[in-house]
Amino acid sequence: MDRYENMNTFVRVVETGSISAAADRMDVAKSVVSRRLKELETHLGVELFHRTTRQMNLTDSGRGFYQQAVRILADILEAELATSQSHGALKGALKVTIPLSFGLMHLGSAINEFLQQHPDIEFDLDFNDRQVDLLAEGFDLAIRIASLADSSLIARRLAPIQTILCASPDYLERNGIPHELEALRQHRCLAYNLTNPIEQWQVYDASGQLIKISTRPYLKAGNGEFLRDAAVAGLGIVLIPTFIVYKEIERGTLVPLLTDYHCPPLSAYAIYPQTRHLSQRVRAFVDFMVKRFEGLPYWDKCLNKS
Repeated sequence: MDRYENMNTFVRVVETGSISAAADRMDVAKSVVSRRLKELETHLGVELFHRTTRQMNLTDSGRGFYQQAVRILADILEAELATSQSHGALKGALKVTIPLSFGLMHLGSAINEFLQQHPDIEFDLDFNDRQVDLLAEGFDLAIRIASLADSSLIARRLAPIQTILCASPDYLERNGIPHELEALRQHRCLAYNLTNPIEQWQVYDASGQLIKISTRPYLKAGNGEFLRDAAVAGLGIVLIPTFIVYKEIERGTLVPLLTDYHCPPLSAYAIYPQTRHLSQRVRAFVDFMVKRFEGLPYWDKCLNKS
């Protein structure tokens, strides 16, 4: 029995969702995949899958073994690459999940620059705002915008993220400028619907006291660029990160509001699982991104001009 091949086959079945799909990806017969899974289960003395005629679901034992198998296979690949690499060249794949707007607007050029320095790296990028399970879905790392909670993951801060209230001059001319937080209740508000609660905006006053304002957003969306464009079109007041609206603020098509108040701090982080040996590719990419975004983010310079 080849433990490495059996373990690798098991991981491919989990990732593809079926024996047939795994066989296609590995370019082997389905009978080979089935045999390897059976050998692995016999060796371990447990069932790794709940099998039905239509699908295969991991058992609790299978789920735990999958997480360990992914790490072991990654360690083996890393050892092989480290041994075979010449003159420090980085090779191999990086699977990264990235927030949609931040990724498209600010990470593309950075990733392209990294690839110019390391042309043998192969990126698999998932542009999505959902929270993924890095281990279960096989990601090497994630870029996330958050107020980071405690977890088993390791995080390195890339950049601070500021969030501001703003609206178009046209909207403010028609509806008036809110000079107090309570006035927001009377305005049309545009809200990001992936936050919780959607109807409650939170800010700090000059003394550092947290204030919660209940609003009734008449337009909700799960994409910041859509909300930015709606605000520019004069549809209402939006609470939005500066990295999405900095160009509009510089042009004057959006105007910051209630600037004496500050939203709870967020940051962009590079997040990756704890492993015994951090991949050289992950380490190099994270180090590059930290250096690339050090200092005051260029998208926040607009606030000094407003």
